[in-house]
Amino acid sequence: MKIIVGLGNPGSKYKNNRHNIGFRCIDYIAEKCSIPVKKRLCQSDTGVGTIAGEEVLLVKPHTFVNLSGDAIACLLDKFHTDSGDLLVIHDDLDLPTGRLRLRMGGRSGGHRGIKSIISCTGSQDFYRVRIGISRPDNSSSHTKSEDDIIDYVLGDFSSTEEELIQHALVSAAEAISCILSEGMTAAMNRYNRRMSV
Repeated sequence: MKIIVGLGNPGSKYKNNRHNIGFRCIDYIAEKCSIPVKKRLCQSDTGVGTIAGEEVLLVKPHTFVNLSGDAIACLLDKFHTDSGDLLVIHDDLDLPTGRLRLRMGGRSGGHRGIKSIISCTGSQDFYRVRIGISRPDNSSSHTKSEDDIIDYVLGDFSSTEEELIQHALVSAAEAISCILSEGMTAAMNRYNRRMSV
């Protein structure tokens, strides 16, 4: 079973935040593939279904982004699988809004949710689907304080950004299907070279 996790924060006040793009992607995939994500396991909402002929577990952790690793380590243990069958969808400040970037493995890139997963599972070797949210005012990390960045990622997309994000959700779902059916190399070649619109 492939475990597909979208990172986000639970609760209605966070629903449309930039940091919740992982949750939104899981919601989109769940609706598109008719997979209810309602069963509570390991502090997460989960749902089992099939995508591209592969059995998958869709997951929305309720541990808040920065503690995502707790829920994911529990699920890997429960289903007797390892990080090689894990795919994580998350926001990325260093990509233009709506841009996808697929990769296997690597460091956290400063994303605390990914850092938590690496720490709790003891492995960097899992698939990532990164969805760009840009930085505030296209600034570098050196010109914005940590509080500014937190306020930004916990803010909602503008109407212009939202159009890009709607396209990104479609592309991310397609990319995940491609990963499952054709493998990561094929998906990277197809989706890392283009914008989502």
